[in-house]
Amino acid sequence: MSHVQILGALSALLTLLSRANYFHSIFKGKTKPHAFSWFIWGVISSVGAAAQIAKGAGPGAWARTLASATNFVVVIVALIAGTRDIKRSDWITLIIALSTIPLWIATKTPVWSVIIVCTIDTAGYFPSVRKSWERPHQETSRSYFISSGSAFLSVLAIEHYSLSTWLYPAVLTCSNACMALFLLWRRRVLRPKTLKY
Repeated sequence: MSHVQILGALSALLTLLSRANYFHSIFKGKTKPHAFSWFIWGVISSVGAAAQIAKGAGPGAWARTLASATNFVVVIVALIAGTRDIKRSDWITLIIALSTIPLWIATKTPVWSVIIVCTIDTAGYFPSVRKSWERPHQETSRSYFISSGSAFLSVLAIEHYSLSTWLYPAVLTCSNACMALFLLWRRRVLRPKTLKY
């Protein structure tokens, strides 16, 4: 195996580890995923994976392809065991995110295409961040940290570097790490209070 294949395999393995940790936390009754966030991430991950494959990312696309499939599994689980705390702002985020996809399709410039994908994916964090502001223990920071590591390794596993192949996983590296740090910070802030989750 080449070094990019090894890194791609490690990245995919971390994706599986992240999901296993997330599902374990859900089934223990700790984590309550927001279906809107995961649906947005599922759609955009599919688009991002397809773009990476088309542009020659090679093993660098393995984790994104795996993540796009498992994101939709999380959506199904979230509809059954996820949060019921869905606000109007969550609906607005979902509608805006999905309505931007035709703009991505119509965009002929690769640079703008990948920027739009990154923007939509980042917007997908809003429902989960809003929910986690008061209930940070309903998300598992460990899964987001592992996902950040997976995305970072997938950047290193790319065979042919271009903005279309590296920007999206680079953004995921940062956004997942930021989400994990946000959850740890909110838990620390709310620690003196009596948390009933």
